[in-house]
Amino acid sequence: MSSYAYLFKYIIIGDTGVGKSCLLLQFTDKRFQLVHDVTVGVEFGTRMITVDNKSIKLHIWDTAGQEKFRSITRSYYRGAVGVLLVYDITRRETFDNIGTWLQDVIDPENTNSVITLIGNKCDLVRKRCVSTEEGEQFAKRHGLIFMEVSAKIDHNVEEAFMETTSAIYNKIQDGVFEMFNESCGIKMGYGRLQQPAGRTAGAAAQGGCCS
Repeated sequence: MSSYAYLFKYIIIGDTGVGKSCLLLQFTDKRFQLVHDVTVGVEFGTRMITVDNKSIKLHIWDTAGQEKFRSITRSYYRGAVGVLLVYDITRRETFDNIGTWLQDVIDPENTNSVITLIGNKCDLVRKRCVSTEEGEQFAKRHGLIFMEVSAKIDHNVEEAFMETTSAIYNKIQDGVFEMFNESCGIKMGYGRLQQPAGRTAGAAAQGGCCS
């Protein structure tokens, strides 16, 4: 068992059914589950990864996409240093709602969070309604990382989390974060033992049938 250097708090947000739970499951457990119950509130997953020979532990909160749960899930946004903002490339409305989700997650007290825009279900080429260029342009306009992924075939899922984590780590190296201020979403490891990767049931059941 090895200690970790840092612990990062992540959240995954976006409309219901875009594949948030599938992304988390693929990243933490390396498996795809075709049908899920709708997430009610939040679920939690964790995994250790390595950046620059440093072990980094990710605490990842998968939030419900329905409007009626917003009051619950918004409380989990605070102190998140990594944000995956997910839409479904086959459903135009989920991309149109990205601006609203982005406004919800921006924390005036923590403007250094790293936000990655994720276009999920890129394996469904024939059903595509949102072009790659549209995603790239939105991300560029708002200073976000952008990536298209498929949780179903495990395309770019690992890369999305790795790139987000690397961007956070680089900000730490540049002295951007106040490391002893826990509201920034980062904790020092202090030699705490590594926990096994995996996904645990939190306040919710898994959500969204998704690629």
